[in-house]
Amino acid sequence: MRVLGIDPGSNATGYGVVAVEGSSLRRLGSGTIRTRGDTLAERLAHLQRELERAIAALAPDAAALESVFSAKNPRSALVLGHSRGVALAACAFAGLGTDEYTPAQVKVAVTGYGRAEKSQVMKMVQRLLGLAMEPASDEADALAVAICHALSRRRPGARA
Repeated sequence: MRVLGIDPGSNATGYGVVAVEGSSLRRLGSGTIRTRGDTLAERLAHLQRELERAIAALAPDAAALESVFSAKNPRSALVLGHSRGVALAACAFAGLGTDEYTPAQVKVAVTGYGRAEKSQVMKMVQRLLGLAMEPASDEADALAVAICHALSRRRPGARA
């Protein structure tokens, strides 16, 4: 199974595909999409195009996103919601079933502790995937979401 994890953001969206091979996990590809354009519509269109390219190139079987987000102000929350909507639509357009996980669920799956620091998540993603270097922050978050989904699918009674 290949799982696409997405960490949507208004300026940067992390993505990563993890392959589940028996009891091991392997990164197939990942990166960070930095939005481009003068208007919100142009930035969202750029995000959609880049997510569609990543999905086509990495051929995931399923997708997962972080479900709860926080923002410093209502405008930021609204723009972040638009980015999440684009990510959900790109996955649906590609025919991918998409699950959502809270930040605490992702942290528990990756580190064993729901209030882990970002640096702990980054180090555990590196370790779990056998990476030579820690991935960038948004990329690590996306890979953590993919790992969370992959691990939840292995457990009996895991949610679909």
